[in-house]
Amino acid sequence: MLLKINHTTKYNYDEPVFYGLQQVRLTPHSQVGQVVKKWVTIIEGGFQELEFDDHHKNRVLLASLENNQKSISVHCRGEVETSDLGGVYGEENNSIPLWFYKRSTKLTAPGQQICELANSFSKQSNESISMLHSLSKTIHEKVTYKTGKTKTATLAEEALVAGHGVCQDHAHIFIAAARLMNFSARYVSGYLMMNDRVEQNATHAWAEVYVQNIGWVGFDVSNNISPDERYVRVATGLDYKEAAPITGLRFGDSNEDMLVTLQVQQ
Repeated sequence: MLLKINHTTKYNYDEPVFYGLQQVRLTPHSQVGQVVKKWVTIIEGGFQELEFDDHHKNRVLLASLENNQKSISVHCRGEVETSDLGGVYGEENNSIPLWFYKRSTKLTAPGQQICELANSFSKQSNESISMLHSLSKTIHEKVTYKTGKTKTATLAEEALVAGHGVCQDHAHIFIAAARLMNFSARYVSGYLMMNDRVEQNATHAWAEVYVQNIGWVGFDVSNNISPDERYVRVATGLDYKEAAPITGLRFGDSNEDMLVTLQVQQ
């Protein structure tokens, strides 16, 4: 499937900002299941200072704000050809050892509810895939998808206890439980072509777990499926903070508003 993506993120400030930096992780790689035909990123109201790959092999653009600017925009557009691999990303030539992905983070630290959730599944190596799908389904049923109820700083345990959240929260809960079950697990951010709409207001997120003799396998808890040809992988990390589309800092007392426009279509 050939997917066309057009994505703009604009930050507006009520007072001029004299210094700011943005880390942009919005450049997909050609890899198993996807071939990037073309991709361009344009910064307005700032400068691209440098470009590098981080320790997860995510392509990162570092952009600075122009002095005394009141807005900065990041425009991404391109085409990616995808294949349906049933969610199986497979083995990966990566310098990061698998045990690294068993590390807990602040966002994925398990509390009582996540511990009880993980303990309710008995790990049997010959049934790992079906067990992980059952875990995904259980979280999907326990945590209703609702926007505006959680934030990027919401902890996995908090979202599970509250019983609502978005794709980020679903991924964090799944990752936290999978790690307790002795799996290596990681967070994935990217794009999803939805069947009922072209216009979207955010990128998507899901989780990947390493399964012995299979490799990395994706689980989209929010949609209770494994990723197919409608998905484009962009960045991975231990949690949202390491794979966030855009993170940054600025100096000054200005208030910030963010506007996202996104179209993903065949």
